[in-house]
Amino acid sequence: MRFVLLIATYFFSSLVFSVDYSQSGLYEVQSNLEHLEHNPRISDQGTNYTPKKTYNNHKTAIQSGEHAHTKGGWMFTYRTMDMHMEDNLDGNKGISSDEIVTTVPNRFYGVTGQPSTLRVVPLEMDSRMDMFSLMYTQTDKISWMLMLHHIEKSMKSTTYMGGSGTTQRGTFKTKSSGMGDTSASFLWKAFQHKYHKINLNFGVSLPTGDIDQKDIILTPMGMQSKSVLPYSMQLGSGTYDLLPGFTYTGNNGYSSDWGVKYQAIMRIGENDEDYTLGDTHNFSVWGGYLFAPWIQTSIGLSYKYESDIDGIDSRIVLPVQTADPDNYGGDTLIVNWGITLTGQNGPFAGHKIKFEYSKQLEQNQNGIQMEMDDMISASYQRAF
Repeated sequence: MRFVLLIATYFFSSLVFSVDYSQSGLYEVQSNLEHLEHNPRISDQGTNYTPKKTYNNHKTAIQSGEHAHTKGGWMFTYRTMDMHMEDNLDGNKGISSDEIVTTVPNRFYGVTGQPSTLRVVPLEMDSRMDMFSLMYTQTDKISWMLMLHHIEKSMKSTTYMGGSGTTQRGTFKTKSSGMGDTSASFLWKAFQHKYHKINLNFGVSLPTGDIDQKDIILTPMGMQSKSVLPYSMQLGSGTYDLLPGFTYTGNNGYSSDWGVKYQAIMRIGENDEDYTLGDTHNFSVWGGYLFAPWIQTSIGLSYKYESDIDGIDSRIVLPVQTADPDNYGGDTLIVNWGITLTGQNGPFAGHKIKFEYSKQLEQNQNGIQMEMDDMISASYQRAF
């Protein structure tokens, strides 16, 4: 009952927190599923079950943006995330494909061959991101991390015939894949006192992801044309981005822990195609419970704010919502569930596997956008 009350309290506080920040506009984070691995009964290297031990008597596992190992420690992490999007929203209300192609103006109307309304509608989108990171703890207070990304995206769309009406010409699928942007960051253990800890982190994202991805699209006139894909199908930002953030974590010295995290992506200047992706801000809160030294569960909420795209890529001129920079950004509230398994003895000591599931609770997007359905992630960590 105590744990249920704890989680309920955090759910309520996170809802209030997200409403407050929605007024000023906040967030996005790639890793919005923060877990509580500061539990006094768990260790990266394996530990005996000693319930009366306090938090400070054990080393805890490391997680990006949360905490650091002892001096000289390394940690490798592999994480994979799969996200599915389906159907469309106008702000926070559903809108049908037929309604989009008969009522939503085409931004590019007046350009040769461009109809007055949108004539291509995305139906489904799947994204997969594989992340590889290596962290080194230089001192007891400072850690450094390098992270690489590989991204795969696919989008299924319907093309409508001609310049008006609701007759469908056919469906087609576009794909993009390759290396994403690379990030380098450091973490500073700013405060630690018994059951509470605050970490500050700062990083830079390097524009190693491609923004020139192309594929074949089906036009309203029935032609197949190879075009530069819309912004959501590209692999990087094309800009150098700043990555500030902080994390607070606490625990009760036994089996429960909790935390609050803020992470931002702040774009610097325009890329080579004269546009800048929106800044993103993410706030997340969570609570966790350790059932045994080797198994922990968590639940939490993440609030994300993203601004729209500034500028426009002159190569992307298509009668589809994803070609319009104004149809990006907005607010999203997500609930996260997770389970962490940590090896304790023998060949399993020092190994950690984590599974997470996320479901959107509410979206209020800028313009016409696809609706996020759910996201699944899994990760493997090895400390040495």
